[in-house]
Amino acid sequence: MFLGTHLPRLDDKGRLILPAKFRDELAAGLVITKGQERCLYVFPLDEWARITEGLRSAPVTVKTGREFGRVLFASASDELPDKQGRITVPPKLREYAGLSKDCVVIGANTRVEIWDAAAWESWLAEAEPGYADMADEVMPGVL
Repeated sequence: MFLGTHLPRLDDKGRLILPAKFRDELAAGLVITKGQERCLYVFPLDEWARITEGLRSAPVTVKTGREFGRVLFASASDELPDKQGRITVPPKLREYAGLSKDCVVIGANTRVEIWDAAAWESWLAEAEPGYADMADEVMPGVL
């Protein structure tokens, strides 16, 4: 499980240092791909395998499923962190997420998300006020 908010910087080569607390789970490799709201999703390999299997069983006759799979897999890049815990974010993914020097890396349960710092602050300012009201819809009776 990935938790917390971290503030790494993207270097001139497009590398990002993963938060220390995430490194063990991602050390064997990871997949980075386009996420929703113009962030990037980072999945450990076992979670990526689970997602792949789920999409494999979806009917190809459903247009939205085909389109979602195309975007997800076409933009995916498998990466192996180096000894310092850095990953290279491919140029097309940096462009998609509008990543500049200042980034925000958040733990999002089974995945990690990478955001441009300004985009994260903007999203959070818009979404956080409704947080209290979301619980009934998203987790009725659980929280």
